[in-house]
Amino acid sequence: MISAAASEALQAWLAAQKALKDAADNTIEAYRRDVAGFLAFMTAHKGGLQGLMPLAQISLTDMRSWMAEARSRDIGPRSLARKLSAVKSFYRWLSEREGFEPTAVLATRAPKFQRKLPRPISPDAAKDVIETVDYQTDTPWIAARDQAVITLLYGCGLRISEALSLEGRDLPIRDVLRITGKGGKERIVPVIDAVRMAISHYVRLCPFDLSPPAPLFRGARGGRLNPRMVQKVVERVRLQLGLPSSTTPHAMRHSFATHLLNAGGDLRAIQELLGHASLSTTQAYTAVDTARLMEVYTQSHPHGL
Repeated sequence: MISAAASEALQAWLAAQKALKDAADNTIEAYRRDVAGFLAFMTAHKGGLQGLMPLAQISLTDMRSWMAEARSRDIGPRSLARKLSAVKSFYRWLSEREGFEPTAVLATRAPKFQRKLPRPISPDAAKDVIETVDYQTDTPWIAARDQAVITLLYGCGLRISEALSLEGRDLPIRDVLRITGKGGKERIVPVIDAVRMAISHYVRLCPFDLSPPAPLFRGARGGRLNPRMVQKVVERVRLQLGLPSSTTPHAMRHSFATHLLNAGGDLRAIQELLGHASLSTTQAYTAVDTARLMEVYTQSHPHGL
């Protein structure tokens, strides 16, 4: 439980994030959970409802206590760093509004963690996944739908949420797609023939009306296709092909980026295609390439010479 004043401040900050940064609903909800959890901890830690003045007096020791409590609940370094980032953002905004010094909060160091590298699959494995998806159901239109979605993820490097957000108004699929990604940011994505053909095949077989503004990809009962259904079909394909557990719908997007980079693609162009806000996010794919190179080196270098 948190005080009315703290709750009001949290809601005002979330509204500001939504308005100024055009943050996605999922991002806003994650911010709300992280900061509300922090405020609830401080209420219990300090022994009473924390209004705005007590919040302005939080010390570095209080921050360490919060982080220690989080670790005791098996919250990993990556998740804790994300929570701390949200709390710091909230405190920057709150300190400017209320006129206090937020040094203790802002000086708190995030726990160190090793960033996870994207885990792509090989070009041959990506092709096998796309071809095998077609055999997971006896219903022709559903088989065509699943193949179209997976082809779209790999062929255009879309997030699954982006692929499933396409609507009838996007038909017929042309040479490019206008995609709305995270934070409402738009980007233009080229569409290769294989993607266009897969979607056209699905559209011909789909038994539901795809007129605007209906969703393009439908579930068995006609509603918008649930991402979990795509995850399940990829999981079945993965087991059939003996591919690693990292073979997920999102891995098709990773594979798109890695295979473009390996083929000599420009890093900034790939950043634009993926819709990454920061080039540093895209640069993770160069680390994948380096890691693969070192693996080959380790296996093949004549160490005895």
